[in-house]
Amino acid sequence: MEDLAFLAGRQWIGNQEDFSTIINLKKIPAIENSRCNRCGAFVNAQLPNGKKYCRACLGIGRIVEGDWLMRNLNTAIFPQRNQVLTWQGKLTAAQAKISANLVENFGKGQDTLVHAVTGAGKTEMLFAIVAECIKQGKRAGIATPRIDVVNELYPRFQAAFAEIAIGKYHGREFKQPRLEQLTICTTHQLLKFYGAFDLLIIDEVDSFPYANDPQLHFAAKNAVKNTGLRVYLTATPTPDLLTEVKQGKLKKLALKRRFHGGLLPVPEEYLFLQPFLQKNRINPKLMRRIINVIKAGHPLLLFVPRIEQIPLYLAALKQEQALKQVAMAGVHAADANRIDKVSQFRAGELQLLVTTTILERGVTFNHVWVIVVEADDQIYTASSLVQIAGRVGRAQADPTGLVLFCYHKYTANLKSAMQQIKAMNQ
Repeated sequence: MEDLAFLAGRQWIGNQEDFSTIINLKKIPAIENSRCNRCGAFVNAQLPNGKKYCRACLGIGRIVEGDWLMRNLNTAIFPQRNQVLTWQGKLTAAQAKISANLVENFGKGQDTLVHAVTGAGKTEMLFAIVAECIKQGKRAGIATPRIDVVNELYPRFQAAFAEIAIGKYHGREFKQPRLEQLTICTTHQLLKFYGAFDLLIIDEVDSFPYANDPQLHFAAKNAVKNTGLRVYLTATPTPDLLTEVKQGKLKKLALKRRFHGGLLPVPEEYLFLQPFLQKNRINPKLMRRIINVIKAGHPLLLFVPRIEQIPLYLAALKQEQALKQVAMAGVHAADANRIDKVSQFRAGELQLLVTTTILERGVTFNHVWVIVVEADDQIYTASSLVQIAGRVGRAQADPTGLVLFCYHKYTANLKSAMQQIKAMNQ
């Protein structure tokens, strides 16, 4: 029988094969009493043969009535170390206080919510608690809802923990599972773990698809050991997390300033009476604002609500004489070249990127300015508008910039986003 030690803390779909010779390998029905044991969802969909299957976690492999869920309950053993952090940077006084409190809470066994503004330097504040976990020979995981954020975090942790093997897992990059002491993955990948982590950090916890998804919350709970801890990171805490703070289940740590001490850019609001795009032409007022950003030498993120709008806006932009020499592209969640396009924009090879909300958070671009088209669309929650605004002014050498919310009707989400930004700046 193959040695399954490298699958410690993982779960996978099995069949009737006898795994009884593997120590601490638990086999349970994949679907039991019309419930999926992998994601916790109620199961009522049926195959043509009458067997039920789970639609909720279909994206990571179909799980069918009669299948077995194999759980490797073995604990991964890692050596204790004296020094693991190779990062040579320095934290600000405010960052250092949050970082020290996280380490203290880890020692106390206290789950924590970090409420920090966008651009506060949350990643750097995590280094100390991750280092403490690793030094103790324990296992850490960092999960985030977005693939782009995984790709952003991975090289930064590689540089900060140069001597530690780090796993990176998401749905756009197939990789055989390994036993790494530090894992960075999407929240969907947590469905493949069970009792794995002594420390699980969930970044952008208010973000789609994690927010309001009971299956992903179920996965996050199962992925942590009974003795393990959770740290939640967000710039816009969700009501359920704030309730846990009030109940004493979570310790809240707050940081209302960016790492460079600057304020959050307050968006400019622009009421449009005419359509934003009509007969393949962009509204002249909107086009002037786009051209002015490019002339100012800033890369531009142009947010639109719908995937199908991206090619329409690109076509209209490309026929504008003032933008003929501007390198531009569109990107969305289902784009096969999404990672390459984001890298090109970051490298300055693209000056204008038309995007959906996939780039609303967790990504950093130097000197970028932002325009949100149809900011009154229901796709833009108050949280996502705050996050989009937070893409601007993240660099110490360039702490300000344009955030433009374009709308036809002033919505409660627009009002709330503006209130949150101004409140954090007080």
